[in-house]
Amino acid sequence: MAPATLEQENHTRDAEFNRVLHGKSSEAQGGFAAMLGGKDAAAQKAAVEEYFKHWDNKDAADETEETRAARRAEYATLTRHYYNLATDLYEYGWGTSFHFCRFAQGEPFHQAIARHEHYLAHTMGIKSGMKVLDVGCGVGGPAREICKFTDANVVGFNNNDYQIQRATRYVEREGLSDKMSFVKGDFMQMNFPDNSFDAVYAIEATCHAPELEGVYKEILRVLKPGGVFGVYEWLMTDEYDNDNAEHRKIRLGIEQGDGISNMVKVSEGLAAFKNAGFEMIHHEDLAARPDVIPWYYPLAGSFKHMTSPWDFFTIARMTWWGRGIAHRFVGALETVGLAPKGTQKTADSLALAGDCLVAGGEKRLFTPMYLMVGRKPE
Repeated sequence: MAPATLEQENHTRDAEFNRVLHGKSSEAQGGFAAMLGGKDAAAQKAAVEEYFKHWDNKDAADETEETRAARRAEYATLTRHYYNLATDLYEYGWGTSFHFCRFAQGEPFHQAIARHEHYLAHTMGIKSGMKVLDVGCGVGGPAREICKFTDANVVGFNNNDYQIQRATRYVEREGLSDKMSFVKGDFMQMNFPDNSFDAVYAIEATCHAPELEGVYKEILRVLKPGGVFGVYEWLMTDEYDNDNAEHRKIRLGIEQGDGISNMVKVSEGLAAFKNAGFEMIHHEDLAARPDVIPWYYPLAGSFKHMTSPWDFFTIARMTWWGRGIAHRFVGALETVGLAPKGTQKTADSLALAGDCLVAGGEKRLFTPMYLMVGRKPE
């Protein structure tokens, strides 16, 4: 695959679109309140059309390298509009840390999410006073947790203005403004000088890149010599066969529902990491560990694995019937004008992704937590 052609950044355009689309909804507490916070109908329609043009009237049987190349060519716009549409639904259903995790017996959902973040920080050796970059920080849930866990100074990097606004407000509410900040930009062309950070991490974010080697090289550039990069990467396992129609349908469903232009296999991810110039310290598919509770159990609605009664509503929202209730409820809100048009279509796309993620996990075709940790040579 040829190196990706990078989209030209236009921060002024993006900020204005964000202002029009989201209005004051970034100030709302929680995803549901933000969703009802007065989105602009015309801007929402534009975001829906721009995102779903890559998926509507296409299926796995019709996919060609040309259609994938078209998604890669617009990776930044695709990702930005995906999170314009999906962020409120993510916060409503999952919380402010947009990632999966392993689960231990007796461990509540949000405790497991935090432990997954702690494990990455510990494995990388992040310590107090270090300057750390979070690549693709979302609304800053992992960054806040890692900042508190390690006492490091964390910079969140994101190409979505709305998420940066929400992340900044959460930091202010938690009194972390002296330790944390957020920067807008494209992780394929970051606006930081060479050798800027002691450590860099990414949690289920670099999968949005048009090519992994490109984003890993950019991370290597901004990392200080001897610094460590750690990533939880979304990858198809090497059991995945692109010539298998069922496998391809699962991959495409994950990509559509999660705003991914080009997901690749584990072997390709490892090659990209090494080709970027990192000295590999450790790599492992954490989803392949023999855990009693599978990482995808909340999406599967597997209440038998629920270990805390406080998790009931989180898990219920992820089940097929919970998603069905949400579908009808959001549809009703759209009809009466309380939710912006396109919210139901986005929720349906997320539901498709949920089904495909579970299928990918059950069949061992997909992992959301392939851990790679490497060092920039001195």
